[in-house]
Order: sequence, then structure tokens, then C-alpha cells
Amino acid sequence: MNKLWKWLGIIAALEAVGATFSFFWSDNKAKKLKSKDLRTLGKVKEFKPGTVTPFRGSRFYLVRLKDGGFLALSLTCTHLGCSVDWVPTKDEFVCPCHASVYNMDGAVVRSPAPRPLSIYKLIIEGGLVKVDLSNSIPRKFFDKQQVVYA
Repeated sequence: MNKLWKWLGIIAALEAVGATFSFFWSDNKAKKLKSKDLRTLGKVKEFKPGTVTPFRGSRFYLVRLKDGGFLALSLTCTHLGCSVDWVPTKDEFVCPCHASVYNMDGAVVRSPAPRPLSIYKLIIEGGLVKVDLSNSIPRKFFDKQQVVYA
């Protein structure tokens, strides 16, 4: 019986060591293997200037600014993570949880939101609008260089 307990102890120790090593290296492998989640949204001409198109299943809004530029804004409020809603009559995004307000380019109009809505990388090629949803890009402020033009 003592030999059995000794072998069970050795097996348990080996499992603990294996779990520890996999914990430290699994995240690095996942980051290296993470590929682009590139999605085609439609043709440039399908999105009229001054409009916001929700892609709620993918958790973002495609914004076509009045000057024709595009932004892909996360719909996650930067305050506590609630989903913001587009209010077309006011041309603003409103968070229903704590009343943060963002303008059409995602900049904060009314706090408590600490920073603008995050964006996703947009690509326009062959007349098609594509978005890379593999990771959102946090912003400290709105910059015209974040806008993508056709």
C-alpha cells in the first residue's frame, strides 16, 4: 500500500509541474498563432456619408463620416464596458448604463467615459470595406489619421 501511495504522489507532482509549464507558455503560443479576423463588410458605395451601420453580432459600428472617411468603432463603452447605442436623431452614441455620450467619431462628449471608443483596423481594397476584428485598438483621443478613406 505504501508503494501505491508513493506512485500516486509522483504522478500528482508530475501533473502539477506539467500544468504549471503549460500555464506559462500557452498564452505566448496563442498570441503567435492568432491570425487576422478579416471580414468583408460591403462595397464602399453601399455606405452613404454621414451614416452609422451597426454590426452588433461582431460588436462594432461602421461609421462613414460626412467627409467620406470610414471608422470601425467598438460598441463597448470605455467606462464600464456596457454596449453603446447609436441615436441617429442626435448623431451620437449613448451608453445606457451611466449616460456617457460619444460623437460620431467616437470622441467623448459627456463623461464618465475616460477616453474615446476603441477602433478596429479598416482596409479598403478593390472597392470593398474590410475590418480586422482580431483586436481592438484603444485610443486616448480622436486623430484624423485614424480615419480610412477610399
